[in-house]
Amino acid sequence: MAATIRAATPADVGAIHALMYELAEFEKLTHLFTGTPELLADALFGAHPAAEALVAEDAGQIVGYAVFFHNYSTFLGRRGLYLEDLYVQPTQRGTGLGTAMLRALAAIAVERNCARFEWSVLDWNEPAIRFYEKMGATVYSDWRIVRVTGDALDKLAAPVEPVIG
Repeated sequence: MAATIRAATPADVGAIHALMYELAEFEKLTHLFTGTPELLADALFGAHPAAEALVAEDAGQIVGYAVFFHNYSTFLGRRGLYLEDLYVQPTQRGTGLGTAMLRALAAIAVERNCARFEWSVLDWNEPAIRFYEKMGATVYSDWRIVRVTGDALDKLAAPVEPVIG
């Protein structure tokens, strides 16, 4: 593996955004991709960062990235590290780069005293599931993602007249 892994910098935003679109293409979800480099820059480096990123760089090119943030477990009473995206370009797969990125993230979780390190995987992505299980991860089949977006989010957030009675 010739690539190096490092913390992302503001100069990496364009490359990370381009790789995010590649991930959306791979997952057949480009119709949901509305992020912009400006939104990403604000999320990673703005006044109130929402996430952090690592990048994998090979010969001066960004060939992979991981975006992560902290969550919190009420049961464990400690924060965790949540991996939003892990993407390695197809030409770099099989080189150990994905493993190295997961190990770097696990080390961050341990260093920050996180109780767990977790992420989601699409149920059809069998190669990723096998890779994660090989790394020691447990893939839960009994938990479901619950999400509210767009108009449904606006409707849920709308004020409601109190019911008196």
